[in-house]
Amino acid sequence: MKRLFIPLMLPLLAGCDQPLPPPPIPRPALVLTVGTHTAKAPTILVGEVRSRFETAQSFRIDGKIVERRVDIGDSVKKGQLLARLDNIDTGLSSQAANAQTRAAEADLALAEAELERYRQLHARKFISSQALDIQEAQFKSAAAKVKQARAQAEVSGNQTRYTDLLAERDGVVTEIRAEPGQVVETGEVIARIAVPNRMEVAIAVPESRMDGIAVGTAAEVRLWADSASVYHGKVREVAPAADSVTRTFQVRVALPEAGNKVRLGMTAGVGFHQQDNGALLLPTPAVTRRDGQNIVWVVDAQSGQVQPRVVQTGAFREDGVIVTQGLHDGEQVVVAGVQTLVPGQIVRPVSVENRS
Repeated sequence: MKRLFIPLMLPLLAGCDQPLPPPPIPRPALVLTVGTHTAKAPTILVGEVRSRFETAQSFRIDGKIVERRVDIGDSVKKGQLLARLDNIDTGLSSQAANAQTRAAEADLALAEAELERYRQLHARKFISSQALDIQEAQFKSAAAKVKQARAQAEVSGNQTRYTDLLAERDGVVTEIRAEPGQVVETGEVIARIAVPNRMEVAIAVPESRMDGIAVGTAAEVRLWADSASVYHGKVREVAPAADSVTRTFQVRVALPEAGNKVRLGMTAGVGFHQQDNGALLLPTPAVTRRDGQNIVWVVDAQSGQVQPRVVQTGAFREDGVIVTQGLHDGEQVVVAGVQTLVPGQIVRPVSVENRS
């Protein structure tokens, strides 16, 4: 029996001498180093250069345009004629109203004479007091008709003057929307006049970018046509409510230092650097939810292990998510494939900056 036992043990002893399987190769992980590359980028929004004062000129009555005196780019003075409507109908209406006024005045003169005669007859006891009262009522009615006719004549006169479209301010014509021969309606924009020496940039700010933007906030403006020049401006106006369609807030940035290179209608980028308060901007996939908290996966520089860390986040923007607390400069954060990580897992960091 002892001889049989020894041969059976030899294979077992030989099995103990086999080498252990190699440890798993650490999986590569795309990481981003916290520092200058993750500093919160300033909010840069695209807008259009406009005038501080713009006037949309329109007629106050309907009619057919028979003359236009200005073109786009023309400089105009307040009270200058811009366009004119056909005034034949308004002239006839004014003549008819004046004729009605004269007729009402004649009726009033007759009623006044009749009233004086009735008063004399009443003083001599030839007529009753009731007859005198009736005549006084007719006189008052004639006087009221005169007032009505004069008011109507004044309105008709205004209608005649409304056929001339006059400039409301000094400025430059930036838009023309009507030509001679065109029939226009009341309030339809015919021309637009802007004051060229008061420039500003109009931008539409999304809800997620409104943090820190208020009246008086400093901004830097760069023109797309002249990106080398930087213009310093301040927020002059912020809409109190968002647009119901675009869900954006209309903001106006004044440009007190605008020179000859800044022209109306140019495209400009507006940057708000005051929002850089030490917060970090990470790619959106780097932040996940776990147990009701926002976490990121941080790689240990010594062991290569990843561990989840709770962070405080701000706005989720189009270009990433803002992290306000929980990270420090020099730490490496996994920015892709974080759903497959487990605490303590060893990874091989691959830097985003060096990936090519």
